[in-house]
Amino acid sequence: MRKTVLSLMSVAALALAGCNNAPSSSQSTDTGAASAGSAETATAAKVVSQVSGTISLRGSIQPSATAQLVINLVDVSATAAGSAPLASKTSPAGTFPQPFQLTFNPAQVKPDDLYVVQVILTDGERHYVMPMQAPVLAKGSKNDGVAIELVAEQTPGEKVLAAFTDDQKQLGGMKVSHGTKLDPNASRGWQVFRQAGKIQFIRELVDYGDKGFTSTDYAYKDGKVWAVVQQTMANSGAKPSSIDRAGWSDDGTLVLKQHQVGSDVQTLDDDAAAKLHRQAMDILSLATNGKNK
Repeated sequence: MRKTVLSLMSVAALALAGCNNAPSSSQSTDTGAASAGSAETATAAKVVSQVSGTISLRGSIQPSATAQLVINLVDVSATAAGSAPLASKTSPAGTFPQPFQLTFNPAQVKPDDLYVVQVILTDGERHYVMPMQAPVLAKGSKNDGVAIELVAEQTPGEKVLAAFTDDQKQLGGMKVSHGTKLDPNASRGWQVFRQAGKIQFIRELVDYGDKGFTSTDYAYKDGKVWAVVQQTMANSGAKPSSIDRAGWSDDGTLVLKQHQVGSDVQTLDDDAAAKLHRQAMDILSLATNGKNK
């Protein structure tokens, strides 16, 4: 009988111990809530609201103090054409390399769209461009430490001068004719260079006696003046005391305007450029007996 009572007491004790060790319903709820809170916190931490990086320049052409820098975060997907940037910042260009940071509203980001950072640097007539795009926000793209490099484009005037110089190098392969004229105050001679029957260049030498000497190259397209480079010197064997350069775009806008004395290059004024243009038309008429071709 005593053994039976002891056995029943042992069973009761084990059952009570089991009840004490089992988790309560309130404990289970608290643990689940904590896990859910941690997951939400982790998800919130992954939400990107900034892109940042560094902008640098390639080459030796540095912008002036008046240059302007514009940085945009743009959706470049076909369906987003014309939409406003997600973020934008405009400031004086400053010095390079320099860091940048754009803050945006992540709720405006469309998961399937393509986003890039676009940098626009403008310094008067000169523009700096990005040779490579800078994608962000998409899977596999960096959102911080984004490296952007800008390259200076030629100005419209530099493009005209480069084309003029290239054409000068082709003169040896062109058909050449010659002419001279003696004026009361000057003697002049010229060479007319033709290619495919069209006048490309006229080189004019004018001796003004004790008043100096000029050597001028005139470039033409379809009978229209597009560039002039004139060297002024004391005599035919002297170094140039000045060099004037003028050039016009296809629509007739004056884009190349340089007055150089030694190594100092200044802006050629509009009246001086217009005078060179008139000289170009005068020598074209003189060298072709008024036919201009």
